[in-house]
Formats: sequence, C-alpha cells, structure tokens
Amino acid sequence: MASGQWYRCLDDELAELRMVARRAVFAHNTTPPDDRGNITPDLFAVLGSSAPDARIEVPFHCAYGGNIHLGELVFINAGCTFLDSAEIRIGAGSMLGPNVQIYCAQHHKDPVLRKDGLEIAHPVTLGENVWVGGGAIILGGVRVGDDAIIGAGAVVTRDVPAGVTVVGNPAREMSLRT
Repeated sequence: MASGQWYRCLDDELAELRMVARRAVFAHNTTPPDDRGNITPDLFAVLGSSAPDARIEVPFHCAYGGNIHLGELVFINAGCTFLDSAEIRIGAGSMLGPNVQIYCAQHHKDPVLRKDGLEIAHPVTLGENVWVGGGAIILGGVRVGDDAIIGAGAVVTRDVPAGVTVVGNPAREMSLRT
C-alpha cells in the first residue's frame, strides 16, 4: 500500500493498523469538548504529522491516520471522513466544511480481483488556504492548488489549479456570469 502498488485491503497487518486508528478516533470523538482541545493526544499521536494549532471537530473518521499531514491553522469541520490509504496533505490555513470526504483508495475494476480485496491508493494534496465546502468529495490522485475553492457538494476527480473555484459533479471551474 505504502509503495503505491496494488495491495489487498483485507490484509491482517492493515486491519491492525486500522484498529489502532479506530481506537484513536473513538477517543477523539467521545472526549468531552472541554477536555478535547484541537485534537486529542491519542489522535494526534496516530497522525502522520500535524501542526499543534490544527483542529479536527467531531465526529471524525479516518482509516489509518498515519498518512494524514495537517499544516498550521488547518480546520476540519464535523463529520469529515479521510480514507487515507495514501498520503493526505492539507496545507496551512485550509478549511474543510462539514462532511467533506477524501478517498485515496480505488478498488480494482475487475470484479474477480475486487472481490479478492485488491485496491490501489493515490495521494491527495490540498495547498495552502484552500476552502472545501460542506459535503464535497475529493478522490485519490487529486492536487488542489493554493487559494482554490471547492464548492459544497462538489465531486473532485481531477486537479484544481491555484486560485480556481470548482463546483458540481464532476467538479468543473465555475464560470463567471457578466
């Protein structure tokens, strides 16, 4: 999985890594608000890296945690799901609305291989000062440039250049009406 090659998601070693993440996510999601801080120590320890001032609201879900990297002042709103079978990097000052989903994994298109749990993962990178509207879905392999905006409910299947606003399914650059 880490090498970017096809792997079996039903592997025992990966299942244990997912269990470690589930425990940390459970602790984060069930800690009283006055005690939670920006990110509970259990979840912070599982993340690949995080600035101390990054914030993850609850509920939150991730697959592994170790592939998630958060820059300074990143804000992840309630209900976000990160399936981080590859790296997810979120640049400083970026904000994700509620229920944003980032999916790195892609299951095999061949039904026999898919049934056997074969998948591949592609990284997702959000630049600095990116705003992702609520309910947006970002698929593996996507890079979003600095200062870009992803509209609420957009399904992002390809790269978004810096400073561009995309909306819709699939996400396309928003045309300005004059």
